[in-house]
Amino acid sequence: MDSLPPPPPPPPGRGDRPAQRPDRRNAGRPRGEQRSNQSSDPNGSTPQPAWKRWLPWVAVGIFLAAVLVPSLVTGPTGPSITYSEFIDEVRAGNVESIEIDNATGKISGVLTDGSDFTSTGGGERGLSDTDEELIRSKGVDYEFVAPSSNWILSLAGLLLPVMLIIGFFVWMQRRAQGQMGNMMSIGRSRAKAYSTDQPSTTFADIAGYQGVKQEITEVVDFLRMPERFSEIGARVPKGILLVGPPGTGKTLFARAVAGEAGVGFLSVTGSDFMEMFVGVGASRVRDLFQQARRMGRAIIFIDEIDSIGRKRGAGLGGGHDEREQTLNQMLSEMDGFETSEGIVIMAATNRPDILDPALLRPGRFDRQIVVPLPEYEERLAILQVHSRDKQMGPDVDLTTMARATPGMAGADLANLVNEAALIAVRRGSKQIERIDFENARDRVVLGARRESMVLNAEEKRATAYHEAGHALLATVLPHGDPLHKVTILPRGMALGVTWSLPQERHTYSKEYFEDTICKAMGGRVAEKLIFGHLNSGAANDLEQSTGIARRMVREWGMSERVGPMAWAGQQQVFLGEDLMSNAREYSDDTARLLDEEIARILHEQEDRAQRLITKHRRGLELVAEALLEHETIDGPTVADLIQQGLTESGTDERLEANVLGTPD
Repeated sequence: MDSLPPPPPPPPGRGDRPAQRPDRRNAGRPRGEQRSNQSSDPNGSTPQPAWKRWLPWVAVGIFLAAVLVPSLVTGPTGPSITYSEFIDEVRAGNVESIEIDNATGKISGVLTDGSDFTSTGGGERGLSDTDEELIRSKGVDYEFVAPSSNWILSLAGLLLPVMLIIGFFVWMQRRAQGQMGNMMSIGRSRAKAYSTDQPSTTFADIAGYQGVKQEITEVVDFLRMPERFSEIGARVPKGILLVGPPGTGKTLFARAVAGEAGVGFLSVTGSDFMEMFVGVGASRVRDLFQQARRMGRAIIFIDEIDSIGRKRGAGLGGGHDEREQTLNQMLSEMDGFETSEGIVIMAATNRPDILDPALLRPGRFDRQIVVPLPEYEERLAILQVHSRDKQMGPDVDLTTMARATPGMAGADLANLVNEAALIAVRRGSKQIERIDFENARDRVVLGARRESMVLNAEEKRATAYHEAGHALLATVLPHGDPLHKVTILPRGMALGVTWSLPQERHTYSKEYFEDTICKAMGGRVAEKLIFGHLNSGAANDLEQSTGIARRMVREWGMSERVGPMAWAGQQQVFLGEDLMSNAREYSDDTARLLDEEIARILHEQEDRAQRLITKHRRGLELVAEALLEHETIDGPTVADLIQQGLTESGTDERLEANVLGTPD
């Protein structure tokens, strides 16, 4: 029954896939350092010749041939006869000579006509005295022979244990060398290098953000034509810090600068510098800058720089740790090169307040560019980019969807379009229609509908009146966000949701916050008025209301008794603040005054909600009945029902509804 949906997270704004750009592999490189087009593996080593790869298989084939060919060549030949037939041939005087194998008992011989034969029977028992006397009497030459052994197999039997031992030691040596190689390369930079011969990103791939593009264009001009700046004596900033909410496209902007300038791009995250070994981070910083110098003109991009660039000397631990050594090395490297070298450092963070002041001073990151959440025109452009490869229906209006998605970043909008496509597929449609976008927006903002949850009649009625109280106040209060729709279908963690779409604002008035608190109290007041008791469904409403009232008193100076004073919330030590600075800066009397003012604001808005809902009680009942019947109604319908309630109560007052798309 928690009725105020949380604001959507701000994922990154991403454009389309980058287009293929001309080959600028050697742009900005000295002639002696230009790369050739010879293919090599990622480690830079030359591929092995083909004969070396086939050599082990040839050796295996030779060994098998040496083992199998002798046995095939020296084996018995001629037709095979039984032992009885062999004795008959002896009696007939047709056998000239025979050989008897001592190991197997097989008999092979030559007939008087010169043909060969073999006999497999009887030989296993050996020749009896009678048969031997018969053979001797017929003048047959016979002898007993021992099979010749294969010397290769004999030698292999002797060498196999030796070869296994040698192979084991070779394997151990290579394993030790590999581990030693990993140990020796642990201090190397883990930056990913993007060369200009790969498909690169340009400003054309980023929808909107014209102001950010204009600010960052001079960096592109410097990397393209550094002589123009050197002639007049201008100095381009060494470092540019991109600041903005998480995922607003800061990394994409850095890659677009590299793509526009046609120079190398080294991308690394702050966590890549940290290891369990002391000094590894500083070593990787040195290797990163050396790698950039070898590329000639290049851009070094450090994402999430706040992970290594936090204020030094903060927290409970010691001050000389691995993170601070890495930061000190980075500061030293940034002072060690000139902008004439053609190297520009770009970094991204969403917490510039916790960065060390030494990073932000002139000569290092001396320029900050804010990458904000997209406005209406930018959201429309992002929606158009992500909808280009989708089958859109004729009733889809992206302008309306852009107006209805304030606070969403680019990835939110990309996810919205993709979710609408998935819903259309599940619906069996071949096009994305307006209803798919509406359902996708509900799923993204409010959460997935919980089909398995079934409310009993009492809970459903209580939820209907709770949401009706929110919807009524959202409609009649003039300074709050306009009502979009209200539902009692469980979504996410809430049993019902009253959805007000926030308008694009940059400052908020005291009246706005008071109306927001009053609207949050509407569900609690409506339940108390209709049922005479309270339940736990208003927990989230009270939490949000108390948080707004606390900030009104403590931070925004919206209390006459407290006056123009502000006390920010308690900062945690790990966010870069000193331990002693977190001590409370006001007395117990001031703390009591703050608590009294917070309570006063909450009670005043609850009483205000009580008066308004009592005045529009008939409208509350009509809205609740419509929710029980239809489960979901929009803002104009709520306004119609409240106006109908005023008419039935005998009041000629005309309602000024605060809804999206007021009714005709």
